[in-house]
Amino acid sequence: MSTLDSFRLDGKVALISGASGALGSAVSRGLAEAGAKVMLTGRGEEKLRPLAAEIAASGGVADYEAAPADDEDAVRRAVGAAADRLGGLDILVTAAGQNRPAPIIDQSLAEWQAIVDSHLKVSWLFCREAGRLMIQQERGGKVVLVGSQRGQLGMASYSGYSPAMAGVHLLARTLAWEWGEHRINVNCLAPGLFRSALTEWMWGDDATYQRLLGRVPIGRLGEPGDFVGAVVFLASRASDWMTGSVMYVDGGYTAG
Repeated sequence: MSTLDSFRLDGKVALISGASGALGSAVSRGLAEAGAKVMLTGRGEEKLRPLAAEIAASGGVADYEAAPADDEDAVRRAVGAAADRLGGLDILVTAAGQNRPAPIIDQSLAEWQAIVDSHLKVSWLFCREAGRLMIQQERGGKVVLVGSQRGQLGMASYSGYSPAMAGVHLLARTLAWEWGEHRINVNCLAPGLFRSALTEWMWGDDATYQRLLGRVPIGRLGEPGDFVGAVVFLASRASDWMTGSVMYVDGGYTAG
């Protein structure tokens, strides 16, 4: 197999949670372009349906299952939809999440819990259901959890988000040990400051934007397309000797 061929995903089935978001939609397009059949999942059909149609119009194979990512039965349905409609499951990418920055003294327990659940609980639920199917299939698999550079670095008003992301990072390392014998690779990607609705409060305010950008050696925000190559790598045979890793896709923010 050539080096470039090892990045191809032909014949593989990928499930992307949070597929309607900025990173999730870019990842869905990228995995389909690399040859994977993609099952898109998220809360509403209004974004999933046109994305699936766009991928199909470009020659890919895509389907969707609208489901709230933090609902146990909905996650089970999404994984089952990939198996029933696309022929199994080989790749899981968890890209769902939210954040509501606030000082801890001003934040309610319900708000904190919602942030933690949207990342750590959702990742756990998708991993459990996808893992069950992948182990049953006995054909290995690739799991790519989306964490954050904030899983390593603290930040004011992030008392929910940062600990939740640290948990996602450790979930990847834990499952790497648990599933290694089943040839299931589990890695985590930790994005930095990407342009999306989730981070608009940062780049929408010029003073905050300039302060944060001063920490990025490359000197610009990440765009959703900057994230795709790393996902394809971890989803492909090119990364077969990698598991339990946390890779930072952050323009160098965590380098210093």
